[in-house]
Amino acid sequence: MAAAIAPNIFPLRNPPPCESATSLNLLIVDDDRVVREACREAATALGYRASTSQSLDQTLWLIDSQTVDVVLLDLNLSCPRGLDVVREIKHRHPDIEVIVVSGNASVQSAVQAMKLGAYDYIAKPFGLQELKLLLERVGAHLQVKSEHRRLAERIKSSQGFGNMIGRAPEMDRLYRMIGKAAHSAHPVLILGESGTGKEMVARAIHHSGPFRDKPFVPVDCGSLVPTLIESELFGYVKGAFTGAMQSKPGLLAIAEGGTVFLDEAGELSIDLQAKLLRALQEKEIRPVGSTKQIPINVRILAATNRDLEQAVGQGSFRRDLYFRLNVLSLRIPPLRERPQDIPLLATSFLERLSRAAGMTHSLSNDAMNALLAYDWPGNVRELENCIERCCAMNSGPVIHAADLPSSICGSQPQLVTREPGPGIVRMADLEKQAILGAIEQLHGDKLTAATLLGIGKTTLYRKLKEYGEISDPSQ
Repeated sequence: MAAAIAPNIFPLRNPPPCESATSLNLLIVDDDRVVREACREAATALGYRASTSQSLDQTLWLIDSQTVDVVLLDLNLSCPRGLDVVREIKHRHPDIEVIVVSGNASVQSAVQAMKLGAYDYIAKPFGLQELKLLLERVGAHLQVKSEHRRLAERIKSSQGFGNMIGRAPEMDRLYRMIGKAAHSAHPVLILGESGTGKEMVARAIHHSGPFRDKPFVPVDCGSLVPTLIESELFGYVKGAFTGAMQSKPGLLAIAEGGTVFLDEAGELSIDLQAKLLRALQEKEIRPVGSTKQIPINVRILAATNRDLEQAVGQGSFRRDLYFRLNVLSLRIPPLRERPQDIPLLATSFLERLSRAAGMTHSLSNDAMNALLAYDWPGNVRELENCIERCCAMNSGPVIHAADLPSSICGSQPQLVTREPGPGIVRMADLEKQAILGAIEQLHGDKLTAATLLGIGKTTLYRKLKEYGEISDPSQ
């Protein structure tokens, strides 16, 4: 690399600092000390933080022990070959960008280095301005990559735990509670209306905690008759009842070390509640028809859409079992309490269905407004079924309000209330009602309102200022 420097330009003893200096951390790798120091002084003068290395071992130690954004690497590094260094750097730290320095005789090696993941190469000899432009370009590239990562994190943050989607404050509180419950072995009672995703929350608790490698066993207590639930939970021995041709272990035993999820636990009969309480207290079960007890070690997650406190008061649910299951409790908010998540959920369902069908689907503004106006008694499950039905029935790529089920399409509130008798409503009044109505439906979320109304954020704030809703557009 000794011939890499154009002597009339570089090095420069006191070059002026680069006005566009960035915070890049540059590592210069060369086995020639004079060249290393010349490059370091020039890079520092340009405003970059620069360090040097002369060998593979030292380079790998530096990239493992300190922050390095860009490596300026001489491909003629004598031992080992420069290509080996490129390969090892990209293997250990894929986010680090490598710029290789190559002479005219080794352009082929530079191309090979780029195939291994190098960002670019610079040919010998090069001057200060050429180096400056290349570092500015790689700096801009890293900034774009950083923006993409932040965007990916924002999208990921909307999913919370276990692919659950939502950015509403109610969902943030739920995510925090799931995180705390996941690292506990205590029973958890999950409360929520039908269709809110109680099993999804249970799976998130299980897979986010220390029992993730153990079984997760769901039991639908509302769909089985009491005798079947007992044999499913506790198992049975051969000959215990008609048709029991062989013994079968219970789910509480199969889930050893893992989690049993009792969905709709409020539907358990009083007799079975007593047996379940004893199993949880004694940590052992007795299969149907057996006289022997089997020890168990499982975590219980229970879910219900019933008011168990009311059921306890009515005598249909045991108070002691209620306290046993309700050591920790989580409440899943219904969809009507977080309408700002409806666009996120609908878009997620559309993307999944579009990938499966090989056809891109989207929602028109009138369709999205209809979804926002509906109160979703069936919650997320109903919204998912609605989107799936529209994609299956609609022949075009855009879903309009008329394509929605009549129960949803007919729920849009009338924005104009006309007095009896003839009259004309001004467009300005229609516009004002549309804007204020959308913001009210979205609980004050102005950015989402602007998106759904098809207007810019600046336009929205200007209109609100005209209406006297805000005094400063920056609010």
